[in-house]
Amino acid sequence: MPLHLSWRSPATVVKESSIHGCGLFAAAPIARGDIVAIKGGYILDADALREVQQRLGPAEIPVADGFSIGPVQDAERDGGMLFTNHSCEPNIGVQGQIVFVAMRDIAAGEELTHDWATTDDNDDVMTCRCGAAACRGTVTGKDWQRADLQRRYAGWFSWYLERKSRPGI
Repeated sequence: MPLHLSWRSPATVVKESSIHGCGLFAAAPIARGDIVAIKGGYILDADALREVQQRLGPAEIPVADGFSIGPVQDAERDGGMLFTNHSCEPNIGVQGQIVFVAMRDIAAGEELTHDWATTDDNDDVMTCRCGAAACRGTVTGKDWQRADLQRRYAGWFSWYLERKSRPGI
């Protein structure tokens, strides 16, 4: 039985996604500002993260330079996941470090996505499959540094990336 480290709203369901693997979907309408999910797990330093990723694959989000939060055991992986795929036109964003909220009203059946530029800081590069009209085509772990995305997502970046993009705040 998986351990539930993260919380997902009862108005959500995990199912197959056309973007990638499994995704998080609205099972009922979700109002703008409603909490959709809260990331849980253990605080991992860089060494622990490397070891965990070798066994579990990616299942974490960064919370500070050299620190991430995520599961550490196989039985915790699914219960630690949010299953929010990337989209260049997201409908959920980050408040604080680990709380994901609806950026707009969301209809039942919509996939709940966030722009990984608002949470990720790594050297990854991937071809985007979000299908959005404004798709960037390629998503990198350094997209948070783009001025256009900093303007677009002002107030929706994780605290960690907000501080990196605006030193002195």
